[in-house]
Amino acid sequence: MPNTLMDTNFHFSGQKSVYKGKVREVYTLQNDILVMVATDRLSAFDVVMPKGIPYKGQILNQIATKMMKATEDIVPNWLMATPDANVAVGKACEPFKVEMVIRGYMSGHAAREYKTGKRILCGEPMPEGMKENDKFPEPIITPATKAEQGDHDEDISKAEILSRGIVSEEDYAVLEKYTKALFQRGTELAAKRGLILVDTKYEFGKTKDGEIVLIDEIHTPDSSRYFYAEGYEERQAKGEAQKQLSKEFVRQWLISNGFQGLEGQTLPEMSDEYIESVSDRYIELYESITGEIFQKADVSNIHERIGQNVSNYLNSIS
Repeated sequence: MPNTLMDTNFHFSGQKSVYKGKVREVYTLQNDILVMVATDRLSAFDVVMPKGIPYKGQILNQIATKMMKATEDIVPNWLMATPDANVAVGKACEPFKVEMVIRGYMSGHAAREYKTGKRILCGEPMPEGMKENDKFPEPIITPATKAEQGDHDEDISKAEILSRGIVSEEDYAVLEKYTKALFQRGTELAAKRGLILVDTKYEFGKTKDGEIVLIDEIHTPDSSRYFYAEGYEERQAKGEAQKQLSKEFVRQWLISNGFQGLEGQTLPEMSDEYIESVSDRYIELYESITGEIFQKADVSNIHERIGQNVSNYLNSIS
């Protein structure tokens, strides 16, 4: 098994603080610079799995970088550079405490809620008579509160976000506009690759100058769900499961092994063979989404590689 990046403990020049999320570690430096390291940790049902997935951090970082560049003409983003395969460097922002989830199809969490009889999700109606993976008449925005590690993200409506003062009405209007524009662009980019962008989430922050920008990842298999466009209609007509590109296959494996992140449930053991198969799936996702062959970074000493590359970049801009 190749080495994986599960945890970091860097001390970069001008470093002020470190935040460790479920899969990313963010170093705040002087001059409002952030260094975001994408680890190989795998999170599902808001639980971090004990073993890492080889190359997962590199895959997510590189897809997010490509998608940031492909959308920067319609929505400003935080990114300045990617000095290492697992690292993005950008402008420090104050993150909004909501994730903007947008759904074009009734899949995943929305479908699970629908099956329980719910017809309203985060204040958005879901029409009667829908089947799992049917397309919504129009994409719906179903926000979630941002959870700390170990906690669960929670559905929340626009009305509740505004009434609780989590986001101002003026800022929320911008988040909505950006979310719809990004999803439209993502849908177009996916279609060129023979894919359907089913649902995704975006995170935004505000710079010290008050500009709202896209942060974190975008259109990756961890934040998004893709279907293969070919055969979609036929599979729906027959009531068959859709062929998809996302980490939903990990969630389904966990569910089949009796785990959904609920209290009292035991996390199933992932064998080396299964972990290798997950890594292979992530590489397939990368190549399908980008249309490029994945080039594996040198993982013989990941920490040393990252530390050197980031330090070289920071020295070049100081």
